[in-house]
Amino acid sequence: MIEQLIRTRFTDLTGVRHPVVQTGMGWVSGPRLVSGTANAGGLGILASATMTLAELEQAIVEVKSRTDQPFGVNLRADAADAPDRCRLLIDHGVKVASFALAPKPELIATLKEHGIVVMPSIGAAKHAVKVASWGADAVMVQGGEGGGHTGPVPTTLLLPTVLDAVDIPVVAAGGFFDGRGLAAALSYGAAGVGMGTRFLLTRDSAVPDAVKQLYLERGLTDTVVTAKVDGMPHRMLRTDLVDELEGSSALRRLRPTVSRTLEFKRTSGMSWLGLAKDGRAMKRAQGRTLGQMALAANTPMMLKAGLVDGDTSAGVLASGQVVGVIDDLPTCEELIDRVVTRAADELRRAASYVV
Repeated sequence: MIEQLIRTRFTDLTGVRHPVVQTGMGWVSGPRLVSGTANAGGLGILASATMTLAELEQAIVEVKSRTDQPFGVNLRADAADAPDRCRLLIDHGVKVASFALAPKPELIATLKEHGIVVMPSIGAAKHAVKVASWGADAVMVQGGEGGGHTGPVPTTLLLPTVLDAVDIPVVAAGGFFDGRGLAAALSYGAAGVGMGTRFLLTRDSAVPDAVKQLYLERGLTDTVVTAKVDGMPHRMLRTDLVDELEGSSALRRLRPTVSRTLEFKRTSGMSWLGLAKDGRAMKRAQGRTLGQMALAANTPMMLKAGLVDGDTSAGVLASGQVVGVIDDLPTCEELIDRVVTRAADELRRAASYVV
């Protein structure tokens, strides 16, 4: 385990040793991966959207039993029980609250009052300006190369527009997997990088080994962005199931969508009223249609089938384009050590060009 080689506004803000974030991936970012990242000096983020409130508390307690280092929890800002989940973070002294959507100003204020760093994920400069004006401490910006829900603008163009728009620390995500990427992001002016697929493909990740091997066999052109899974652009590995979904009609997808929605209701412990409230929140926050909201409820079970159960015939596998340049399964410590060491070397080399 290496000592701190690179200090940024982000490391100062969060108390982590290295400016590397393991992003909050549903069904993937559990206690083992998060604590592995934290113990290696990065910021591990626990994914809570697929957990009940009780499961989230249990997961936080487990992470704290595995590490004494700072870590974060990713929350759905539009969830009906978001205030209750934030209370768990406060009660257990979690260091960072990250959000997939912009949290309300009053929620940001409550978290900050208790010393919790608030870091929403954003996809446009205007969104960064909005959350910064509400008091967010940092933002994570993901370019189109990233896995899961993503936008059309690549990181190399999106990142500088966000850096020009706000003066809070910016973490760059989408397309990062090694020390050269961290050095490049820091040269742009970012305060750190976020990596998802790269951390999914570590020995500390609980994704089944057979599924990891499937990822390792893929090339740079083996991902696809589709809206057929949950109605929103979603980057994932191209599989037979994804190809089938891409070519299917809405009517043909209806029956399995209803079935998986019922399974999500059972697994999450949510009532029909709770699902309806979350649906209305999605509609307000994201402008989704009724059909898209039905698909959104269906998505967690498709991701679980692939990433937890290892059933790629019934599940989907979220992935960034970096899957095409990853060929090994290090531990979190091995990964972070080599990323930071290489970044420091690259920054020294670049500095030598200055006269």
